Amino acid sequence: MSGTEPGAEHLVQGRASGQGRVYQSTGDQYVTENHYHQAPDQGSSLFGPSMQRTVVRAKAGRAGDWPAPDSVRTPLVGRTPRILRDRADLMSRLTDAVRNESGGIHVLHGMGGCGKTAVAQTLFNEVTGQGGRIGLWVNASERATLRAGMLAVAADRGAETSELAAAHDGRRASADLAWHYLNHSAQPWFLVLDNADEPAALEEGAWLRSSPQGTVLVTTRAAGSHIWSGAELHQVGVLPLEDAALLLHDLAPDAGTPHDAETVAGRLECLPLALTLAGSFLSRQLLENWSMSDYRRHLDENPTELIDRGAAPGSSEGNARQLVGRTWEISLNALAEDGIPECASLLRLLSCWSSDPVPLSLLRPLSVGAVDLGAVEPALPGNRVETALRGLLDHSLVSLVDSEESGEVARCVKTHGVLLDSVAAAVPNDQKPLLVEGAARLLASQIPAEVGGGVAGGRVRRLVPHVMNLLRTVEDHDAGISVVGVANLLTRHVFASGDYQASLHVAQAAVKVAETHLGEDHPLTLGAGHNAALALFRLGRFEDSEALHRKVLDGRERVFGEEHPETLESFLSFHEPLGQLGRVEECVAALKKAQEVRGRVLGENHPDTLYARALLIEYLAVAGAVEEFDRVGPETMAVCEELLGNDSLATVTSRHNLAFGLYRLGRYEQAEPLARRALSDRRRIGGEEHPLALSAAVLLSWILAERGALEESISFARIAVNGQERSLGPEHPYLLTNRTGLAASLAAFGHVAEAQALARLNLPLCERVLGADSPVTARTRSLSAAP
Repeated sequence: MSGTEPGAEHLVQGRASGQGRVYQSTGDQYVTENHYHQAPDQGSSLFGPSMQRTVVRAKAGRAGDWPAPDSVRTPLVGRTPRILRDRADLMSRLTDAVRNESGGIHVLHGMGGCGKTAVAQTLFNEVTGQGGRIGLWVNASERATLRAGMLAVAADRGAETSELAAAHDGRRASADLAWHYLNHSAQPWFLVLDNADEPAALEEGAWLRSSPQGTVLVTTRAAGSHIWSGAELHQVGVLPLEDAALLLHDLAPDAGTPHDAETVAGRLECLPLALTLAGSFLSRQLLENWSMSDYRRHLDENPTELIDRGAAPGSSEGNARQLVGRTWEISLNALAEDGIPECASLLRLLSCWSSDPVPLSLLRPLSVGAVDLGAVEPALPGNRVETALRGLLDHSLVSLVDSEESGEVARCVKTHGVLLDSVAAAVPNDQKPLLVEGAARLLASQIPAEVGGGVAGGRVRRLVPHVMNLLRTVEDHDAGISVVGVANLLTRHVFASGDYQASLHVAQAAVKVAETHLGEDHPLTLGAGHNAALALFRLGRFEDSEALHRKVLDGRERVFGEEHPETLESFLSFHEPLGQLGRVEECVAALKKAQEVRGRVLGENHPDTLYARALLIEYLAVAGAVEEFDRVGPETMAVCEELLGNDSLATVTSRHNLAFGLYRLGRYEQAEPLARRALSDRRRIGGEEHPLALSAAVLLSWILAERGALEESISFARIAVNGQERSLGPEHPYLLTNRTGLAASLAAFGHVAEAQALARLNLPLCERVLGADSPVTARTRSLSAAP
């Protein structure tokens, strides 16, 4: 701008370039223009291309012509919910506060989409609908709308045009003017400051005050701000599953049954915004006729895009708060403006894992620094993780929870699944490999290299859902190497802890990913297959286990050769399904070959060689090789005790199997002390609920029954059967056999009615799983028919 001599008319000169525009006028002008455009560089935010907004509108300048909302007496936020689900207690507390308190400030805080505005809107209508109290509603999402709204409130409460002009011109304090008229209002009022997600805007002008004339209700995502000091805070979270299903069914009653609604609500993790969008989509279909079951199935394909299809036309540009793919961008933009751009990268990292609680130990600064996430955009150095996490917490994007596993409580960070889906969908392609690699390495840092069991193995079980989600992110060979490697290590720990179902779940997913991206003969693929075969055996699927073990053994011999440790591992494990399928000679041959090759390669007294000998003890007894059993069994146990100690896997296994062999050969008196020692060992090392501890309890109950100690035998049998029902599942062959054994002991002890009831429960399972001609089925049938 340049001027002429004093008194001359001012000239406005300007030159436009790029997407710029020039407006020229004389006199007082208030200029506003609305238009939307994509940034020239196609820059992206966390949730996709950012919408750039410029507001310019030209009006003639005259007194009182200032920006103002169309109304402050009505919530300009859309339709009031017909039924507000699961907010009865909160609504009761707030209603009492508005009607009975003087000068109270209440803050509703929670993540975007959890229904804070819906609660405020319902309360607004309720407390103002009976007359006597006026309602005032201000959009506090931006400084400009907050200021305009509060000055409109001042005008509503009696402010003169000259006073408003002075405030607009900066000649009078705007907040003081608004609160002067609120304090002197002739009627009590209820003021809502909605979407106050930038508390600094309230603080800068001292817009948040209390007054004896009314109650203030604030809705915000920023729960951690000091400006709420003195206010009463109310957290608004997701709905309980039952209420979430009712909400969805309210919106789309013809799309499915209440059970169908519950299934969809569970997948959406009960987030009100997602439920509302889903219900809107299902109720407004014209060209498609999806049921809730159809909707649930399609959610697994592209959840964010599908959910947002339920929004009203134009929401993508008009109100990002109404879209799950955009609503959290508001918080992240605010955090970036506050100097914490790392929040976006931390949230992207979390999206590589699942919505289950993530142990805080995964996010320690040293751990994050070690995996080097400096190349992601924005960079996430270890020394900024604490700040970024606090930023996400303060804006309700994540929460802190306690998670218990194996008797230990760990502090964790929890992120909503719908949020993670939308974040993951918007990660730029060039950033995905960096984040996946970092997420895999962070998980690996939490998993011990040496596989243990019991409590130690149980601690890593909380990582199972995160590894499973990470497996779903693999798109190339390099990511496959990192992620399948972590999955294989985790699988072994989970297997050792006795959670065979989870072990199989992870192993099979790892096999699928590895075969796709690494090839069938890759060592990691073969390792994942081996882990799956082990779990299949423990879950009673002996034929499936045998076939997979054979496939892996053939692959390892072809890739590694006969003497490689992984090939020897397959030789050893192959015996288990063979033994349970009645192929005892093949089983013994496989064990002897594994022992011979291990002895030659590793040495006769190597722990792996001795473990093979310990396993052989059981099947020598089953095969009736009495002389060899008498020589190998006691000798192996003694060598293991001397060289490896009493708690080694080989020692405990040799003791357990020697007790079994003695029982099998009818030497019950010799077997009992060894069986009691084996049970004590298994419980001490793996815990009382570990399947191997339950197996030892079964063995002891058999021995005690043969020795006439039926009452004690029944006690151990009950422990074993109840534990196996929980750990192995209701149709495991071991459980069916042991339940029949318990029924027989009960009948022998005189508890005939209980024995008969247990046998009748077991009979159809035995017939289906073991076969109608199985000896166990025949015995069960006899017990169920006993008088």
